[in-house]
Amino acid sequence: MNVHLTFDIEVWCNGWTNLDSEFASCYPRYVYGHSKHGDYALPKTLEILNRHGLRGVFFVEPLFSARFGARYLEQIVRLIDDAGQEVQLHLHPEWTDEINPSIISNVSSKRQHLTYYSLEEQTALIHHAKTLLENALGKPVSAFRAGSYAINEDTFLALATNGIAIDSSINRCYDISAPDLVCEHGATAPFAINGVITYPVTVFRDGFGRERPAQIGACGFGEMRQALESAREKGCGDFVIVSHNFEMLKPGRMDPDFVVVRRFERLCRFLAENLNAMPVNSFTGQASAALSIGRDHLPQTGMSSTAWRLAEQVARRMLG
Repeated sequence: MNVHLTFDIEVWCNGWTNLDSEFASCYPRYVYGHSKHGDYALPKTLEILNRHGLRGVFFVEPLFSARFGARYLEQIVRLIDDAGQEVQLHLHPEWTDEINPSIISNVSSKRQHLTYYSLEEQTALIHHAKTLLENALGKPVSAFRAGSYAINEDTFLALATNGIAIDSSINRCYDISAPDLVCEHGATAPFAINGVITYPVTVFRDGFGRERPAQIGACGFGEMRQALESAREKGCGDFVIVSHNFEMLKPGRMDPDFVVVRRFERLCRFLAENLNAMPVNSFTGQASAALSIGRDHLPQTGMSSTAWRLAEQVARRMLG
């Protein structure tokens, strides 16, 4: 079973009213996460991965740099690429009406999700974002994830038009995430749409029977380990884990959230010790194999691991 460690890399400015004044403090938090304990945003993520010999896929959102300057995007991709990790394309179209000159004609209002745009608009936005990222990286990208997992059939046509053959945007826990395609194809194994292969984010049933995405900041280590083992036992071919550049930080602060840090450390150690059974791979080079994989049942975890995660959450709130 292939495991895909994926990270959505984004920069936000605490809303849209004071972008320029907020950017100076928000950018270093989201990218570096400076604290007296160290830099627990991108640098710590990269350090932990490389210490355990693991390869991640970093979906980088580039549209923010059309507002603030290419040098900021270049700093991000240099950090990732110099660490030997993979850079791919992420897109949050909320930035579209903040960019001058405009990428598309209709920017009269802010539209959060990519699915709120026409096929022609999606094609233009993906093209522009891909160009920004490839210019910063100095080499082509081939995979994509939509912001908020908001994707529809038009998005796959737009990706194909822009020469992107791999997607990882579908998340069955989000209603905005291709509900028609999920109904037709399921969302537990890769499938092809308009010539593009999509690898859905893995979702499992926790100890109380609730569906939960395999996200590092939202799952205990015990749940993640049991979900991985359950998926492998059920014959799953791929297991997609998601995280963000800010998940090891406390919300709105530079301080590290050591509960999440420990989860990530333990997960990477577990994966490094089980590479023969669960190799950690990028998506590239697997397209032909993905088509032969059928639907899988959802992985499951035990009640004790879910209860432990809930106890961790209570402790985190109490400790601030």
